[in-house]
Amino acid sequence: MPSKRKITAEDLYNLKEIKDVRISPDGESVIFVLQRVDRKTEKKFSNLWIVSARGGRPRRFTQGDHVDSMPRWSPDGKAIAFVSNRDDEKQPQVYLISTEGGEAEKLTDLKGEIGSMEWSPDGRKLLLQFRKKDAEALEREKDERKKKLGVVERHITRLFYKLDGYGYLPKERWHLWTVDARTGKGVQLTDGEVYDEVDPVWSPDGEWIFFVSNRQPDPDLHPDVIDLYRIPASGGEMERIPTPVGPKYAPSPSPDGQWIAYLGNEGEGNWWKNTSLWIVPADGSGEARNLTGDHDLHAEADAINDLPGALFTMRPTWSPDGKRIYFQTAEHGKVQLRSIGVDGGDLRTEIDEKGVVGAYTFDEGHGRMAYFFGSMESPGEVRIWDLKTGRHKALSRPNRNLLARLDLGSMEEVWFEGKDGYRLQGWILKPPDFDPSRKYPSILEIHGGPQTQYGYFFMHEFYYLAAHGYVVYFSNPRGGRGYGEAHTKAIWGRWGTVDYEDLMAWADYMEAQPYIDASRMGVTGGSYGGYMTLWVIGHTQRFEAAVAQRVVSNFISMWGSSDGNWVFQLPLEAGPPWVDFQKYWERSPISHLGNARTPTLLIHSEQDHRCPIEQGEQAFVALKVQGVDTEMVRFPDEPHGLSRTGRTDRRVSRLKHILRWFDRYIGQA
Repeated sequence: MPSKRKITAEDLYNLKEIKDVRISPDGESVIFVLQRVDRKTEKKFSNLWIVSARGGRPRRFTQGDHVDSMPRWSPDGKAIAFVSNRDDEKQPQVYLISTEGGEAEKLTDLKGEIGSMEWSPDGRKLLLQFRKKDAEALEREKDERKKKLGVVERHITRLFYKLDGYGYLPKERWHLWTVDARTGKGVQLTDGEVYDEVDPVWSPDGEWIFFVSNRQPDPDLHPDVIDLYRIPASGGEMERIPTPVGPKYAPSPSPDGQWIAYLGNEGEGNWWKNTSLWIVPADGSGEARNLTGDHDLHAEADAINDLPGALFTMRPTWSPDGKRIYFQTAEHGKVQLRSIGVDGGDLRTEIDEKGVVGAYTFDEGHGRMAYFFGSMESPGEVRIWDLKTGRHKALSRPNRNLLARLDLGSMEEVWFEGKDGYRLQGWILKPPDFDPSRKYPSILEIHGGPQTQYGYFFMHEFYYLAAHGYVVYFSNPRGGRGYGEAHTKAIWGRWGTVDYEDLMAWADYMEAQPYIDASRMGVTGGSYGGYMTLWVIGHTQRFEAAVAQRVVSNFISMWGSSDGNWVFQLPLEAGPPWVDFQKYWERSPISHLGNARTPTLLIHSEQDHRCPIEQGEQAFVALKVQGVDTEMVRFPDEPHGLSRTGRTDRRVSRLKHILRWFDRYIGQA
């Protein structure tokens, strides 16, 4: 048997990502989206694959070097609608393909973006969340001279005018459309220059469309005041369904159409609150009820990872008799599937493995459920759950052959005690060929967010660093998800306090391990993890090297330059900078970098709109002026999420720079 090798940065080209999973109405077949990377062009392509729910070899259902996404079975199971850019790389359209196979037929000829798609219950129409292309952009495309010259100006009138990973937002807004499934003719149901209508879903009888929208005079000043609405499927006046003020999404009607389930929380700006599962009468005749509020559960698929695949939060799913609702929760590093009675009682944990449950769908009779499952050993597989027998089975493991050839090292889960006896969960990744009698350099990894969690999900970066002889350790300090609302709220208004204490307690725990070399400890993290990396080096010299990525360094300048601009005052529990200037400064890592002595590499993307590159630039200059050994690596054209979604050659380069820096200061003697 051939010996296993260690994982490499270039394995990012070999790893495939499952992006969606959908079961057929009769429960006999599962279609999923598989993304691959073309190394020559650095482009990412995805096709549809299909596999029998009973098992067998998956087969590629669509072909070609393009992006196929959003597969949706027709109600009778005879056709699949999907979105593809196969005829125009820059303009995806809706296509239909028979489940018997054959050529896909283009259904639409739209100019704009498709945000979501769903079949009507009778299979005659498709419901789209669609945003038209701006008139100026259409005019520019028609005129070769104007097209060559490009954008002349950007006239900004809205407060939220850019978005990380997207760029400058168009003037057009998201609206609701229906498309005839036979002719492709589209009908626009909603319109307007100020408001977006998003997350649409049909009522079971096809008479209504439910959606959410922020109808405040200026939605950008009250981004969490999102309401639930319904509109006749043929068009007409929208009706607001009264619900508590607060963010909400993923409306889901009950089988009899009498109730709407949705996800959300109550109040404005309370990011620390759990997302809860709610139900409300569909006609607005009664009050909304929080079904999970007494259980201290966060009802989202929340786990951070650099190969996220189809880990996303699904709409709550009703049982056929309307008595139970299925939903995902994040807890102790896992993403579970749970269900609860419509009276808020009889909470059950349906899937509770050491891993994450992502995209899932039931067949029409709820006999089977297909779902995405990821774990520390696998970035994702397609699974089937037979509800009658209770059996779970993997239908597709696209990375199995690659992973079988790799020695990833060994993972250990621990619970340790922080300050004042606070219990915390962490994981220790030991390198391949680990020898407990040796002393190893180590790297503390700090997650972003902070409202998320590390856990049982494959992290290529961690395995890559371990492959080069480092012990990599990571945990969920206070401020993150998965350990109750109080855990998340603990740092609200005080970043850099108990979260810092928890991280130092974790470093203390690791330093006490007999295989750790206390003189060769490093630290890294991105986003909020980048913030904490800078905060750490400004408060202690215990680490011999640091890599601070996509950082927040100065809350004062970030207040107006991020795509979230003013809302970043919320986690500070502050007003604008001219009201609470000192609070912004005290919570900014740059105010403490005068104490820094740790050699630090700054990594930042030039098109990062979440944590603008000026945040990295300020930290770089501050450390250089202090005489700290510091370098900066900038990635052009990349957004905040470079490590997850960036161009693969740049992701590889990023990893190699991280390794280079740690090798220089704490690598093997």
